[in-house]
Amino acid sequence: MADLINTDLINRDLVTLGWRERLALPQLGISMLKAKLDTGARSSSLHVDTLEAFQRDGVTWLRFTMHVGRRQPVPVCCEAPALDRRAVTDTGGRRTERWFIRSDVQLAGQHFSVDINLTDRRHMLFPLLLGRTALSGRFAVDPARSYTQSRPLLVADPS
Repeated sequence: MADLINTDLINRDLVTLGWRERLALPQLGISMLKAKLDTGARSSSLHVDTLEAFQRDGVTWLRFTMHVGRRQPVPVCCEAPALDRRAVTDTGGRRTERWFIRSDVQLAGQHFSVDINLTDRRHMLFPLLLGRTALSGRFAVDPARSYTQSRPLLVADPS
């Protein structure tokens, strides 16, 4: 019995979130977005309606539009420098190349950067899937809970 790890002691400093939460992506100008927290997914994925790569000062940038909610009639237009393109395997086992960006996330009073791939998630319930790489070491996820946090309040970049 002495070899058993007490997970309550390991996770005591982690904020426990539900399987779905509201967060903000301040660098993209998105003050509130519903996200599914998925410990089974390695990377984070953001729904985009359109996606265009272009050059700015010798750097590849991405311009994309998205709807931040199902009832939002007007799409949000965003631009971000491209981080890279990586192969991603979806839940159906299909492997595709996706563009990635790095964006700040505000969730549960924390402000941190996450690599996010841009893809078509129009048939999914949530425009953002926050994967385990973004969650690890920051949060514990209780699948029996939802929306444990209040709506995010945008704060200035602390750096």
